[in-house]
Amino acid sequence: MMINMMVIFFMFLIGNLIFVSKHKHLLIVLLSLEFIVLSLFFFLLLLLSYMDYELYMLMVFLVFTVCEGALGLSILVSMIRTHGNDYFQSFNLL
Repeated sequence: MMINMMVIFFMFLIGNLIFVSKHKHLLIVLLSLEFIVLSLFFFLLLLLSYMDYELYMLMVFLVFTVCEGALGLSILVSMIRTHGNDYFQSFNLL
């Protein structure tokens, strides 16, 4: 149990480190966010199965995760169509 928690915590830290350091491309930022969400899913799965709770909350979490991923991909596609790449430096937000 303890080694699983350490692996999940390490996954979460690596995802946050990539999210903070690799902010040049939108695709890498989206992949790091999905990695963070995957580590949170594993944490919830481990916690809920350890405490013998129902796993319906995981289904709600997965629904919101899929909606977040679809929204991120739509932003990525619209950005590539309008600007030609996914660099943050290539467009102005103002």
